[in-house]
Amino acid sequence: MRGFQNLMLVQTNLEDMESLEETVASAKRNEHEDLGPQEESAYFNPLLRAALRGDTEEVQQIFEDLEDPDHEKANKLLMEKDIIGRNLLFTTCMVGQSDIIQSLAKYGVDLKDKTARGYTLLHCAAAWGQLDTLKTLVELEADIYATTFRGEKAREIANRYKQTECVEFLDWAEAKQNLRNFISQVQATVTDPEKVQGRLNKEDKTTSIKACQAKLDWLENTKDPTAQDFIDQKQQLEDIMLPIFTKLATPRGQDSTVKKT
Repeated sequence: MRGFQNLMLVQTNLEDMESLEETVASAKRNEHEDLGPQEESAYFNPLLRAALRGDTEEVQQIFEDLEDPDHEKANKLLMEKDIIGRNLLFTTCMVGQSDIIQSLAKYGVDLKDKTARGYTLLHCAAAWGQLDTLKTLVELEADIYATTFRGEKAREIANRYKQTECVEFLDWAEAKQNLRNFISQVQATVTDPEKVQGRLNKEDKTTSIKACQAKLDWLENTKDPTAQDFIDQKQQLEDIMLPIFTKLATPRGQDSTVKKT
């Protein structure tokens, strides 16, 4: 375990890229050292070792094979954190082991977890320019809006370290999520009896529901949309909903033209 502690207890953060490079380089060097069985068991977190190698079969065996010597402590190895709140997935993100992240996500790891300074796995992958890992994390619903203690999202971290492809992808992912969030907001609002009572008529509700469904269909069926496409679709839905939201914002009793349904 001492090797894992040496790796994860290094006092670095995402502002110090040089130190992080040394950390991962050290992990890779240790991974390839020719150690005897006793030394290896004493110096390594076996789950971390498998993760750095990209060995999904070994990861699965540790978690699912009752006879594996590390099975009983698998969850502990997965959740173990250093003093600033990083578990082994942060190192996995640094080296871009996307398949490992997919595998570990099945075993209860919190992909939205933060370090003491508010860094997430997305921030880590963005800083290191691990585009495929970013895509994997977003597919697994990591929080693209999460901010560090400095108020930076993963997109700002990627931009700071000039990870251009990561910036572009995160802009795309956020535009898509913004559209999804607005659709959900509209659906929740127009189906809430407390919010719509006495303010919206049947036509208003029908218009809202159909508009949301049209945007969901667009999301489902459009191939290779751009970030601007998502922005445009959201704006179209906002334009449709503006007069309806205006009615909802009108205090009850002031709009006599609204018929109760």
